[in-house]
Amino acid sequence: MKKLLFPLLALSALSATPALAQTGTTQNPNRIDGYGAPVSPSVPVSRAADETTIDIIGGYYQQEGTHGAVEGGRGTQHLTDVPPAIIVNIPLDTVSRLTANVGADFYASASTDRIDFALSTPSAHDVRYHGDFGYSREHKAKGTIWGVGAGVSKEYDYFSFNATASFAKTSHDGNRQLSVAGQVFLDQVTLITPLELRTTYVAGATTNARGGGQNEYGSDTRQTYNFTATYSQVLTKRLQAAISTELVSQNGLLSTPFHRVYFKDNTAVNLEPTTIGGDFSTRFPTAARIENLPRARFKYPVSLRLNYYASDLIQVRGFYRFYNDNFGITAHTLELELPVKVTQFFAVYPFYRYHTQTAATYFAPFAQHSVNDTYYTSDYDLSAFSANKFGVGLRYSPVYGIGRFHVPGQDAQGRQHVMRLKSLDLRYANYQQTGSSIYSAADRADLKANIVSVDLGFAL
Repeated sequence: MKKLLFPLLALSALSATPALAQTGTTQNPNRIDGYGAPVSPSVPVSRAADETTIDIIGGYYQQEGTHGAVEGGRGTQHLTDVPPAIIVNIPLDTVSRLTANVGADFYASASTDRIDFALSTPSAHDVRYHGDFGYSREHKAKGTIWGVGAGVSKEYDYFSFNATASFAKTSHDGNRQLSVAGQVFLDQVTLITPLELRTTYVAGATTNARGGGQNEYGSDTRQTYNFTATYSQVLTKRLQAAISTELVSQNGLLSTPFHRVYFKDNTAVNLEPTTIGGDFSTRFPTAARIENLPRARFKYPVSLRLNYYASDLIQVRGFYRFYNDNFGITAHTLELELPVKVTQFFAVYPFYRYHTQTAATYFAPFAQHSVNDTYYTSDYDLSAFSANKFGVGLRYSPVYGIGRFHVPGQDAQGRQHVMRLKSLDLRYANYQQTGSSIYSAADRADLKANIVSVDLGFAL
């Protein structure tokens, strides 16, 4: 299946105390990015440096829409995902530490079930397993931190390996920091194509026919190179700013082999089964082709983040990102989060996010492409739309923790290890896409999603 990016990571700690300059991605985890899927930001280390911390993450993601790319830009986009994960941070000594992020995505996708017109097939349910591991070392006298890491991700038709390296330099007064990071992803993709477009498919086959199955599937590769640079500055006692860019270069298979595209002027007859029933979109008379996109893509986002500590009880977090790529997409994103400390240990943080983007040069709605087009897609992730995301988070983190219990093992003094539940985060978000008015009402994006996440923060 298409690579899923649905881990719901830990919610960052809230503090009313002005912080030193720090790098990193958004402090608003469980965001929905410009393409309508949750992304997974890094989790800043905000607990005592000598503690081993464990975050147990859980959540539920559910979406609905009527423009599934598997059926050529129409049909269901129903998807559910349950993404448990465990994030462990282990200090080896006072300057170095190990990290691990291991989890899975258990998802059910009604749209991918349309690949072979047989409901409840293996394409409807899948599991993505992922693991990322890192090592970092700090040179406190020089104010530098460097790190390296590697990870893997695996699902039914997809395997990915990644490696990363990072370096950060903090000023002596702690008010400025420059960090750079590079990451490479090497992906292997199985080319699962729609049933009627497989070379062994026989016209008129039943809805359960597989047309040769995996024996005829080929494979392809994709390489992604990311370079991130972030500069953070404490401007005043209460105001902190950070500007960053993440340059991305992708090469290889950038289209999805089971995405159909229908054309307004194709003369070839559609060979898909005629008895596919009411659970599928009406059979189009002419044949589809497999989505085709260029094999190189470059992305150029630039972002600005402002954190303002209005008082000991209220913080204002603002974020703006400008995005551009060689597919023709230009996007603007605004975020605002307002953490409020209700009590010394309990915080509420409402948030809002607005995103708008233009369409990729190669996008057109269902049956509006021409067969003379070199590249074509009806994937609404690449359409023109605006999106609103809003929600609220709750965090409870008493000084001495919520509870504690003994675990196997002993510390350096021979005392039995005690695990403490230090914090609890709950978060809900609602996301809604609205397609651009350049399309007819029936051709506009209409994706809606609900996301619930929980983070149990432990320390050892």
